Amino acid sequence: MANKEDITNRINKALAQIRPYLLEDGGDVELIDLSPELIAKIELKGNCTSCSMNSMTFKNGIIDSIMKSVPEVKSVEAVNFQVIKPNL
Repeated sequence: MANKEDITNRINKALAQIRPYLLEDGGDVELIDLSPELIAKIELKGNCTSCSMNSMTFKNGIIDSIMKSVPEVKSVEAVNFQVIKPNL
């Protein structure tokens, strides 16, 4: 089994792959913590915190990227953003 440092490095590599897309829109993402239970705590930054697409970005971008790259991770949780539902 991989150690916490290896898993953390792989999570950060996964985030680095999607970071350029977030930066284009004035946002960013950071791994805040990896719990002993292998739950990744993620913080969205900048425009990502209030964007109407943050929920989709989180689910389809960040979670998918981490789970594909680091299958040992049990779940991914956002620590700071408010889900904004678009007006339909």
